[in-house]
Parts: sequence; structure tokens; C-alpha cells
Amino acid sequence: MRRLSRLAAATAALAFAAPAFAQTLPTNDRVLRRIWDLGMEQSRTWDLAQVLMDSIGPRLTGSPGHRAGNEWLARTYASWGIPARQEQYGTWKSWRRGVSHVDLVTPRVRSLEGTMLAYSPGTAGRPVTAPVVILPEVQDSAAFVRWLPAVKGKYVLVSMPQPTCRPDSAWAQWATPESFATMRAQRDTATQRWSARVAATGYGLALGTGTLGKRLEEAGAAGVIASRWSAGWGVNKVFETRNEKTPAIDLSCEDYGLVFRLAEKGQNPTLRITAESQMLGEQPVFNTVAEMKGTQKPGEYVVLSAHFDSWDAGSGATDNGTGTVVMMEAMRILKQVYPNPKRTILVGHWGGEEQGLNGSRAFSEDHPEVVKGLQALFNQDNGTGRVVNISSAGLVGAAGHWGNWLARLPQEISRHFTISFPGAPNAGGSDNASFLCSGAPAFGLGSINFDYFTYTWHTNRDTFDKISFDDVRNNATLVAMLAYMASEDPEVMPREQRVMALDRQGRPQSWPACGKALRKSSEYTR
Repeated sequence: MRRLSRLAAATAALAFAAPAFAQTLPTNDRVLRRIWDLGMEQSRTWDLAQVLMDSIGPRLTGSPGHRAGNEWLARTYASWGIPARQEQYGTWKSWRRGVSHVDLVTPRVRSLEGTMLAYSPGTAGRPVTAPVVILPEVQDSAAFVRWLPAVKGKYVLVSMPQPTCRPDSAWAQWATPESFATMRAQRDTATQRWSARVAATGYGLALGTGTLGKRLEEAGAAGVIASRWSAGWGVNKVFETRNEKTPAIDLSCEDYGLVFRLAEKGQNPTLRITAESQMLGEQPVFNTVAEMKGTQKPGEYVVLSAHFDSWDAGSGATDNGTGTVVMMEAMRILKQVYPNPKRTILVGHWGGEEQGLNGSRAFSEDHPEVVKGLQALFNQDNGTGRVVNISSAGLVGAAGHWGNWLARLPQEISRHFTISFPGAPNAGGSDNASFLCSGAPAFGLGSINFDYFTYTWHTNRDTFDKISFDDVRNNATLVAMLAYMASEDPEVMPREQRVMALDRQGRPQSWPACGKALRKSSEYTR
């Protein structure tokens, strides 16, 4: 009954808060007021983001850029008086991107927008000029094998050309409903036919070029050309390749369509590609961890969580540079206003999230004392927008704690929330799952979309200019407040979880994808 009363009070506080003018904290808590002042009026988020995204840049797992970023994190925390350490969780293949250039040289000259896929081999620093062929429409895998000798010394196009590179939002705004419907029907048909074309080869594209790319490489192709359009203006999804000898290139939607049409119509396109990269072998990979020791309950933990690695065609700004900056800024604020926390406040900047939550999974395996003593973990990993979705992740006793915390937040922060209590134990695909899988109270802070999936998630446009700093300041202030209140909470967060329908293995159907950390790249099979 006590928790229900606290939740009711929180709901009433949110529903009847006074209109915002400057800042409307519903309590006289001096720490919360100071957090607001430092987070909203004296923010350092722009400076942190500028160094991380512009100077350090992309942080591909295992790369020199990721390692340089780890070192910058530790130096920055040390400058704030917060002890930080690097924790090796394994090794990973290391790759350095160099300069790349893609040109159409016949039947006309045009420099194309293209990016090497991560971990791609280059062209040994020299330009390679070769004709283009299209992945054929074959009857079966035997016919594909008979065709394979035709790829020797050629660039092979392996993606479907889009019928339009305008995003659907533009069609919805400008086209007639009939025209929009026709375009979508044509696209659906083309997608189905191309999927059947790939399936007939007996190989799968997987990420980027996948196993099909490897087979084309073995047959002597000069390179593999793909296009993973994000459905936004000029934006492509860029992941990784399994190729080891020939480059794998991702072309923009527009330029890929140009090359495809020329090849399809027998107009003999020729590409010249110069691509530089270095494979540096298996290298150590790290989580960067910083903490402020608890003064009363040091064996209980409040954890701030964000993955530090990124894909590298952009600079990893919203995936997950903004999450990184939010957690750094929250720790900076807490060190100034709450230097002697009741519980230990720890921040984890995890590596290898993009390859399977490896850094955070390894930490949870290596630190059972943190999992056992976890009061609350707050993870942010879905773009630059302000946090709006709060769920207690299927923990049926967490609603009272959340209700108390939310009731004490400024209305400027809390007015946008959609609240789900108790919610479902589905952590999704980010690092809170590594802890929720163990039954620990780990929460994902969901933000507004801000065209994340169309324009920045895993794309070559995930850059500094896409950051909304008003929202990042909001989120850092929110996280600092939540960490303070979770640390001070007189009660321990209960771990009883909501019972959901079970699958055939007897696991709750909405349970997140749980598994062990991959400790080296040879274990990675995605």
C-alpha cells in the first residue's frame, strides 16, 4: 500500500504541476536545485561532444580511434577528480580506415559518394579500374557457380536499386495518393524479386556483403559494391564486411542507382576505386569505468551506462556519442554537488555493444558484486532526443521508487514523459539488457525519435551537426538527478519481476536476448 500511495502522489504531481516559466522544482532539495543550475545553465555538453565527435571521431570496436577515446575518457574524469580505470574485457580485430575515393570513369566521369565498409581490405593504396557487372538472376546455386568465373577482375553490384531515393515523407507530402501507392507497390515487388535473386545464389548478404561477398571475392572479383539505403535523403546504413582481399564499398542510393542503370542497359560503366586501410591484428579492447565511492553503502551501486563504440562511416554522434556525453556530464555535475554519495555511483562506457553488448556483458560477468548490489542502472542509447519513455522494465516493485523520483523532478523535464509501470521485461538491444538478464534493476531511458532510424542510426550521416543540445542538456540533468535520488533512496530496489507468457524453452517471451560476452573477434559470427 505504501508504494501505491507513493505512485499516486507522483502521478498527481506530474498531472497538476504548475506551468513552467523558469524552473519548477516541486521540492526544496538543494542538491536537485544545484544539479539544475549546473546542468542547464552551466552545461559542458557542447565542449565534450565537440572533442569526442570532431577530434577523436568514430570509435569502431578494436580500432585506434576507440583506444584513443578510452584514454580521453580517463583523462577527462581524472581532471574532474573522479578516479577512472580501463578494464580489458577481451581482444578484437583492429582496423584503421584510410582515404577512399570512388569514381565513375566511363561512359562519363563523376566522383561518387561511397564508403568502405568497416574492416574492409583496401586496394593497397593504388587505384583499381574495372568494369561493373550485376549479380545475375539465376535458377539455382548450381547456375550461380557456373556464372562465377564472369566476375574475375570486375566490380559486382549486389544490392537492389531503389525505384526512388526520395524518402516516403516527401512522397506523402507531394505525390497524389495514387502515385504514392503505385511507387510503394513497385518497390515491394522489386524488393521481393531481389531477395529471391540473392536466395537463389545459395548465399546470404547478412551485414553489408556477408557470405555472398566472400564467395565473390574467392571468385576473383575486383570488389563488391552494395547500397544499404536508410530511406532518407542521401543516407546509407554502413556496417561491416567479411571480405579479406577485395574492398567492399557502400554507394549512396543515388549513385548506386546510376551505376546500376548504366550496367543494366549495357552502357558499360567502369569504376576507379582507391581505398586505403590497415588490418592491425587482434588488439586488447576495454571498458572505461569511473566511480565515486559510497560513504554509507559502498557495496550498493547506482550505475550510469552508455556504450562508447560506434560504426565509423560517420563520427558516432547519436549512436552513441550523445549517450556518452550525457553520462559524462552527469558525473561531472554529481562530483560538484554530491561528492560523497551514500551508495557508490559508477559510470560504465562499454565497448563492443555493436557486436553483441560485449563490453557490458563482460562487466556483468566479471563483477557479480555490482550486479548483486545494483540499486539502479540508467542506460541511454537511442539518439539525441529528450528522454520521454520511462518504464520499470517488468520489475513490479520498482514503480514506487520511480514514482517518488519522478514526483521530485522539475516539470520542465517530466512533462514529456510517457510512463509504463510495471512495463515488460524487454530490455531491447542495448546495454541495460546485460544487467536485466541477471534480474538486476536496469532501465533504458527512451528518447524521442528525431529521425534517428532514418538519418543517423548506423549511417554515414551520424555527425556532430545532428545533435540537439537542448535535449542532451535535459538528459544529462535528468540522469544526474536520478542518480542522486537512487543513491539517497532509503529502500533497496526490489527485484521481483513480472511473469510473462513463456516460450517453448520456458523463458518469458518478452525476455531480452541474453547471452555470454564474446571475448575475441573469432567468436563473432553475426
